[in-house]
Amino acid sequence: MTDPTNCEEVQTLLTRGAQLVDVRMPGEYAAGALPGASNLPVEAITQWVNQLDRDKPVLLYCRSGARSGAAQNFLRGLGFREAYNLGAYTAWRDCAGTA
Repeated sequence: MTDPTNCEEVQTLLTRGAQLVDVRMPGEYAAGALPGASNLPVEAITQWVNQLDRDKPVLLYCRSGARSGAAQNFLRGLGFREAYNLGAYTAWRDCAGTA
């Protein structure tokens, strides 16, 4: 599957129970995050990966998309079928239902 490119696609995934994950550092998360997002920094991915449900979509984001892309690749390597890189937080903060 390809990464979501618009609010409608994100909303559809959230309706299906997608897990919204902010992979930025706690200070960045505290400065502003998408509602409902868990702060699970990419630097500690091996410590939190088992908290995720492999059977539900995972929506990942960060400041630019680089860290969320790395997390996406890691999760897909572990068998997560639906790990999506939303990219930059700022691109989604005005998306209805996630902002």
